[in-house]
Amino acid sequence: MLTGLLYHNDYLKHETGVMHPENPQRLSVIMKALKEAQWFSGLQHFQPESYDLKWIQTIHSENYIRRVKKSCLDGASTLDCPDVAICRASFEVACLAVNGCLTLADALMRGDIANGFAAVRPPGHHAGNHTAMGFCLFNNIAILARYLQNHYHLKKVFILDWDVHHGNGTQHAFEEDANVYYTSLHQYPFYPGSGHESERGQKEGLGTTLNIPMDAGAGDTEYKDAFEKKVLPAIGKFHPDIVLISAGFDAHRDDPLAEICLSTDMFGWMTSRICQKAEELCEGRILSVLEGGYNLDILGACVSAHVNMLQNRS
Repeated sequence: MLTGLLYHNDYLKHETGVMHPENPQRLSVIMKALKEAQWFSGLQHFQPESYDLKWIQTIHSENYIRRVKKSCLDGASTLDCPDVAICRASFEVACLAVNGCLTLADALMRGDIANGFAAVRPPGHHAGNHTAMGFCLFNNIAILARYLQNHYHLKKVFILDWDVHHGNGTQHAFEEDANVYYTSLHQYPFYPGSGHESERGQKEGLGTTLNIPMDAGAGDTEYKDAFEKKVLPAIGKFHPDIVLISAGFDAHRDDPLAEICLSTDMFGWMTSRICQKAEELCEGRILSVLEGGYNLDILGACVSAHVNMLQNRS
């Protein structure tokens, strides 16, 4: 089967202003790099379909959703904090990002694709139940996980977050859910301040959160060690029905917003190891969703390495 690629030009309509790191050019350079790859024509291409807002409500409060919509339509420039820039189109684009992830999930569950990558924006893993944060409006990966649980009745969902910033919104969404395992590799201490290894979940979900804090300056060697000793054993022990990846590319050594020093090839290596594990445990089912990555000179190559490896394993 094929690897799916989800994208829509309307994702560029989320305007964040001059000099904002999370800007439309991110997707432009990603799509340019993918289209230049010899294997691009072998991808199965998708655009987002329409879905009920009820799926967003599985993670975010109705009041918050109304507030996001009103703030955008009223022409506000930010929401909740200065780093969450919005424009009049941002609510619709954020809904379209969620819809894109669910569209890709439908294709996977129908058996049309083996795995897939959602090239969406705005990103989502910092967004909480009632709060925008860290460039994020709606938590795409968390809503996707709930959709797979509630609509397709998957019993166990594993979320791997390798964005350089801890996905606090995603962790909080599932910290009491024993059927969603969240693990994150991230620079620590760093924004947003959460993600200490002592955070392991709560109540029924105790033990299904695994934080792997990485020191500033950590590179390929340290990440490979963490994968082999912590990430892969955790996936094996949990034995999920699907693996979701919060695919941030801001842990690259040239990214301006952090101090982790991964090579471009490392994103392909991590993808390959996760694909191998998913093949052993859940028929290779992987859905990957774009999070961060802010160096426009290297972002396209990092995403290309990731998607190429997904395709090689499909």
